Amino acid sequence: MVWAWLRMVMMVAVVLLPGGFPLLLAYVSLRTLRNSWRRAQAEALNGGRDVSFRDVVSTLHFKELVREARAAL
Repeated sequence: MVWAWLRMVMMVAVVLLPGGFPLLLAYVSLRTLRNSWRRAQAEALNGGRDVSFRDVVSTLHFKELVREARAAL
């Protein structure tokens, strides 16, 4: 339910605020990074190794950002 409210606030911010689009890009980027971090941690638990921020960022692709942007709207 919190995500629904956050999505609604983001849509209003994008429409009304002049800086709303960069705010939306930041939201989508953080959401994608969080999902990738969770996925990397789950794989690391199975593999028995540590996860670094660099590993997670290096696996991000533009396709994932676009997919998350569509899911966020």
